[in-house]
Amino acid sequence: MAEEKDELSRLREGIDRADDEVLRLLSERARFAHRIGEIKQGNIYRPEREAQVLRRLAAANSGPLPDAAVQRIFREVMSACLALEQPLRIAYFGPAGTFTESAAQKHFGSAPCFTPFASIDDVFRAVEAGNADYGVVPVENSSEGAVSRSLDLLLTSPLMICGEVMLRIHQNLLSRAGSVDSVKRLYSHAQSLAQCHEWLNRNLANLPRVPVASNAEAARMAAEDAESCAIAGEAAGVLYGLTRLASNIEDDPNNTTRFLVLAPHDAGPSGSDKTSFVCSAQNKPGAVHDLLTPLADHGVSMSKFESRPARGFGGSRWEYVFFIDVEGHRHDVAVSAALDELRGRAGFVKELGSYPHASL
Repeated sequence: MAEEKDELSRLREGIDRADDEVLRLLSERARFAHRIGEIKQGNIYRPEREAQVLRRLAAANSGPLPDAAVQRIFREVMSACLALEQPLRIAYFGPAGTFTESAAQKHFGSAPCFTPFASIDDVFRAVEAGNADYGVVPVENSSEGAVSRSLDLLLTSPLMICGEVMLRIHQNLLSRAGSVDSVKRLYSHAQSLAQCHEWLNRNLANLPRVPVASNAEAARMAAEDAESCAIAGEAAGVLYGLTRLASNIEDDPNNTTRFLVLAPHDAGPSGSDKTSFVCSAQNKPGAVHDLLTPLADHGVSMSKFESRPARGFGGSRWEYVFFIDVEGHRHDVAVSAALDELRGRAGFVKELGSYPHASL
């Protein structure tokens, strides 16, 4: 017993020494970041630089902490260092407690000033007007498909994509009640009801389902109604003090939502990038094939092809535009050449931005 106590004392002393060294190095890093801010005289946030740092640290990690934990820790370090100059202002599709807020915090860390907005349109307007430095909106879900409003606004907005966030969506059944047996109604966003459809049919088939504007709103309503429950994420449950009656009730365990980070600019090359653009096909036979030929000719891999009606862009009733994601940065030789050739074939081409690949 005495030997174990001696070993514990030595281990704790070792932790204390390690903590002191970590603190010293954190302070040194913060001074470097502060000096960079003085030299640049402004916002030192660089999406491509952060992506490179996080990838390098994951590659250098020898454990025992997993790569994802190391990246989360260093994301917070970078977030705190950036805030020494002036906290970033982040607009996101709210309200507070939504998955979009979780995505924004995953990407930027906890140091920025996060402001929820009631609509995706309002997020775009806040960044366009300079009332926010960056905006975060959902663009697609692996189960339910594209978020059409985000795509429509990208078509007409001057904003560009400077980042993306992939967030695994875990839905929880939340309530003030002590058990499922005592609830009489369920609040949820319509998309979450669809994502949990089979689980609900198996476990709560006879419980009335009430669609609401967001999962955070569902959690708020459940917090005010002791005979109800809500489907929402963990953040909403914590925000409104709800008990988790069931966890991970989504039908697809790999259910993932992709979010875009918007700014007046895109990101520089990071070494592992994606480029998004939107284009239209000329009204002639084989026009869509013509759009894709330059990508194939230059060896550019396409990761997304999404068609949308050309609403708000002067298109007629049956005209469509095509949202395309490709691998690589728009300044890469192959991607640049493919885009140049595409401009000669398409009705129009609008580059939406290049940005680092996101990881789960």
